[in-house]
Amino acid sequence: MKYFFAATISIFLSSLSFGQFNQSWKGYFSYNDIKDISQSPNQFFAASENALFSKNISTEEIKTTNTIDGLSGQTISCIYYSPAFKRTLIGYENGLLIVVNEVDGTIKKVVDIINKQLPPNLKKINHFTEHEGIAYLSCDFGIVQFNLSSLLFGDTYFIGNNGNEVRVNQTAIANGFIFASCDYNGIRRANITSPNLINFSEWTEINPGAWNGITQIGTQIVAMNANGNLNRYNGTTFQPFIQFSQTAIDLRSNENHLTVTFPNQVSVFNAQLAPILTLNDSQLQQTILPKFTCATIIGNTVYMGTTEYGIVTTLLNNPGTFNYVLPDGPLRNSAFGINASTQNLWVVFGGYDSKYNPYEYNNTFSPRLYGISKLFDKEWLNIPASEVLGAKALSHIAINPLNPNEVYISSYFSGLLKLENDVPTLLYTPANTNPNGLENIQVGNNPNDIRVNNPVFDKTGNLWLTNNLVKKALKVFRTNGQWQSINLESVIPDLTSFGGLLVDKNNTKWIASRRGVIGYNENGGVLKVISEGSDKGNLPSPDVRTIAIDNRNQLWIGTGKGLRVLSSIDRYNSEGQMNANAIIILEENVAQELLFQQFITDIVVDGANNKWIGTANSGVFQFSADGQKTLQQFTIDNSPLPSNSINDIDINPLTGEVFFATPQGIVSYKGISTDGSGDLNNVIVYPNPVRPGYAGTVKITGLLDKANVKITDISGNLVHEVIAQGGTIEWDTTAFGKYKVASGVYMIFVAAEDGVETTVKKVMIVR
Repeated sequence: MKYFFAATISIFLSSLSFGQFNQSWKGYFSYNDIKDISQSPNQFFAASENALFSKNISTEEIKTTNTIDGLSGQTISCIYYSPAFKRTLIGYENGLLIVVNEVDGTIKKVVDIINKQLPPNLKKINHFTEHEGIAYLSCDFGIVQFNLSSLLFGDTYFIGNNGNEVRVNQTAIANGFIFASCDYNGIRRANITSPNLINFSEWTEINPGAWNGITQIGTQIVAMNANGNLNRYNGTTFQPFIQFSQTAIDLRSNENHLTVTFPNQVSVFNAQLAPILTLNDSQLQQTILPKFTCATIIGNTVYMGTTEYGIVTTLLNNPGTFNYVLPDGPLRNSAFGINASTQNLWVVFGGYDSKYNPYEYNNTFSPRLYGISKLFDKEWLNIPASEVLGAKALSHIAINPLNPNEVYISSYFSGLLKLENDVPTLLYTPANTNPNGLENIQVGNNPNDIRVNNPVFDKTGNLWLTNNLVKKALKVFRTNGQWQSINLESVIPDLTSFGGLLVDKNNTKWIASRRGVIGYNENGGVLKVISEGSDKGNLPSPDVRTIAIDNRNQLWIGTGKGLRVLSSIDRYNSEGQMNANAIIILEENVAQELLFQQFITDIVVDGANNKWIGTANSGVFQFSADGQKTLQQFTIDNSPLPSNSINDIDINPLTGEVFFATPQGIVSYKGISTDGSGDLNNVIVYPNPVRPGYAGTVKITGLLDKANVKITDISGNLVHEVIAQGGTIEWDTTAFGKYKVASGVYMIFVAAEDGVETTVKKVMIVR
């Protein structure tokens, strides 16, 4: 079964327009996992892992905000909307505070907490409380004042014994006092009007123990402790009055109601603290039960945040019918592998860690079962985890070039998953691929651990892949339905794990492994290795993660400690030991090795033969064809990239759009380097016409590589000429970069490199 998981029918989606918005970028974020929720009388605000969305109750309009608009890619921990100041405060686990101004759409990043001289693990912002124009931030070290008018921080309160840091989960302000619920340090109280709240002795412990939350409902103050007791303040101390079987993860009051959220249940109480509604996860009737994270009430509607389905709503006085409010997006943000074909973007969520261990990926300590996402015609198709036939740790995607409706996805724990027309139909394992097919790992004692990676098709439609930690590690699934295994023991005697795999024009298979690059050519069964050491291949490390072949038949090799390039793949059969070389560049007149000691995670070649290189912690680099020039570097500091850790890169060959998969989400950059076409029958000029006020460039796509493009005015005067590098060029509508051309019709003459094929197009420019 397939799911187009969009927002509730009739909801209109749009994006907030901020000054930081960059038209060269797009975001593809998931809004499923809700971290916190806030509200005003006519709208609610929901924070997912690193993005926001809000819904206007009256118009049902949904607005999304993510790193493209200026948010950080870090993990959000809490959110608060101030109706009085029309500002949304976003708190992060690393201590970052972002303020979104609803009036003008500006975003302000405030880094004072990040810069505090405290251990990094003590800077998380847990909760906001507003009082007389001041937001009180509950943090892992104490409480901080933030002025909602000036947007400046005030005093910091270290309220532990002797002024120590204590984790404050939540605060409440009532009857002239500020109450703080603390982890393992009790509930502490101080006079809110005291001019000396920075003195820890002003704070009195009125109840010991561990407390998860505190809030005011009507005239009463209630708090939840770690034992599941809901307590009521009697003016002197907190007394238990309701015992739950589990500890609440969220406690809040609004609309004269108290909501208490547990992972599998939401309970609602009235202002007199009488129970009026209990909602259980099983009532949603989902195959995978949701986990609740928070809940709030607006009018007669209960809004519940979940980790799987975004916001779920039901009526307070007539519960039972549930609606889902969820902007369109993939299942998760932590994207491990992507495939950007000419029509679709496929995403899987992995995976394995830097040591090829699927058990500790994302610190989950067991291989995870996730679904699959596919972007088609601007809509997301989400195949839930319940329908992937139990295949865990899905890592990479291969689309059959002879049948695009047939997709294969490697599982780094369960085998090879086949999809037909977007439906998982078969899971290949040792049981159904014998005698020469897949194998369980030959180390350890788990007979069901089948680590398949990096499937790739050759030009005749055979599917090649690696079977990790077995002797016959290279497998091929032939078009006739037969499996074949190639033993790599002669060149790699030790069992190992494998990264990238590709097949070159000579039908040589190149395999990245932790023991170097293995080459295999079926013509004579020749096996070779390029590894560490001057006499063994000259790699900086045998741990090779990714490989790519460029338009000059060079093999680019990315390792855990840098980059190497093999000058020619064509000499595979004629040479003995093949040696790769470093790229030496001049940096401030000093010779440097390109990407020295960088952990390289992926290399992709675009239509102009430029190299896009992803790293484990330094973002993305775009280099010129020879690597001598750094064209661009994208990081979280200078771009909407949500993380400096890059899991995968892929390029749409028709549009040149470059996709980056990171642990914090997917973004793309609108490049212009597309693959060259086979002819000039599909040359397109856009936008056309160019209207007044347009500040972008004119793009001419569908070109042959190295085609000559001349642009003239209607009188034949030449204003631009260029040789295409790939399938697309851009024209800035100037006459050789000197001045903007005038309004009028301009002729575009295109000729193939050999002059045999030509075409003529027109573009109208209106100033």
